[in-house]
Amino acid sequence: MPYAVNHDLPPSVRNHLPPHAQDIYREAFNHAWLQHHGDEATPHRIAWAAVKRSYQKADDMWVRRDELPEDWV
Repeated sequence: MPYAVNHDLPPSVRNHLPPHAQDIYREAFNHAWLQHHGDEATPHRIAWAAVKRSYQKADDMWVRRDELPEDWV
């Protein structure tokens, strides 16, 4: 079940990630979905890994890694 737009993402993604991170998640999930033919757990893991390459959770917010203070990295 690929996601056409960010609004279709699960609430756990949509309600916590900023819009750009949602784009990353959606694109990674959709690509992985095509590669793993119906296995839903693997595409979700791959999508979260893709988000974590560019974003890090700081307190209760997801922040771009390049915007974090140096002592947080």
